[in-house]
Amino acid sequence: MSARMTVSALVIGGGPAGLAAALALAKSGVALALAAPVHRPSYQSGGAGIDRRTAALFGGSIALLKNLGVWDDVASKSQPLSAIRIIDDTGGLLRAPEVTFRAAEAGLDAFGYNVPNAVLVEALRVKLAEAGSIIQIVDTEAVERLEIGEHTVQVTTREGVVIEAQLIAAADGRNSICRAAAGIAAKTWTYPQSAIVCSFDHARAHRNISTEFHRAAGPFTTVPMPGNASSLVWVATPEDAQRILTLDTPAVTALIEDRLQGLLGSISNLSPRAAFPLTGLTAGSFGQNRVALIGEAGHVIPPIGAQGLNLGLRDAATLADCIIEAGADCKDIGAPHILRAYADARSPDVTSRIWTIDLLNRSLLSALPPVQLARGAGLYALTALGPLRRLLLREGIQPAMATPSLMR
Repeated sequence: MSARMTVSALVIGGGPAGLAAALALAKSGVALALAAPVHRPSYQSGGAGIDRRTAALFGGSIALLKNLGVWDDVASKSQPLSAIRIIDDTGGLLRAPEVTFRAAEAGLDAFGYNVPNAVLVEALRVKLAEAGSIIQIVDTEAVERLEIGEHTVQVTTREGVVIEAQLIAAADGRNSICRAAAGIAAKTWTYPQSAIVCSFDHARAHRNISTEFHRAAGPFTTVPMPGNASSLVWVATPEDAQRILTLDTPAVTALIEDRLQGLLGSISNLSPRAAFPLTGLTAGSFGQNRVALIGEAGHVIPPIGAQGLNLGLRDAATLADCIIEAGADCKDIGAPHILRAYADARSPDVTSRIWTIDLLNRSLLSALPPVQLARGAGLYALTALGPLRRLLLREGIQPAMATPSLMR
């Protein structure tokens, strides 16, 4: 590979949102490069290093994967989500009623699918390799420097490769070097919580229902996987999370069975566990100075309501739309008016999701009776008021604001 190259756009980051952004931009006719670490497939190799995380992707995200030509390679390893159940397990004096949202209420066969991250990344990388000369892959341990000029950005990798581009699609994570180089401020915050993730087999069928036990320390959520298996996101205090990580597999298995209250029967084949602290982040702008923020470079929210990767994929599809709408005669795809259009399109969606998830999460942490009463009343309203349920279903699956063309 040449030590220097010039492209119209450069995507930085090799996670699902970054890979989708590269394919979406290529669909819009942009010649680009992707700078990311060397891909090392893990999901077929087994062992402790395997990536067992999953993501619940809703209808718009599935439509994007279909339009990018990768869904057929992902579908057989994913599981449809036909219902979402919420159970109040906070132990408070005011117990909220159990609520189950069914996809059929919204006229759908499924809200979406639970997709293994490793499978999704592999399918996106295979499609990138098939894209030919329109996408150049730059394998790098890291991007170390961005120099933003009036008309282009010059990027230097750790290996000394220099890439010049009009537009940077920054999917380089919550500690984004691209966001810092563009002078985009970010508001960050923390929660007194950590999330434990793992997967397991179980004796009883999940019936394609995802279940959230709302507990005082945070949600305990099971999401269906193929067969009699589910993935788990277990939000706990940081102290409890670290204690649970030190327990042996039989002890953790017993704890999970206790938390599930017999819902899935006995469990087995518990995967290795990992934990990470819950934090939040939102950028002051989602695009400026030739940098468009994608995924966690622009927003980080707790793993509640399965919004994180769905937001990142909407970022990717929206950026492609903004370039298409600029027209074929646009000679500068990183021009200020394109980035303003992108930022304006993403801000309402991201802000509303962050606000909603933050409010729900903090309501679980509060021991104040008025807060518990308000949360319980809200869940009761969802069981009793059909129009409110349907509105929430529509907004949870796909926001009312304009849907990017690749998500239709």
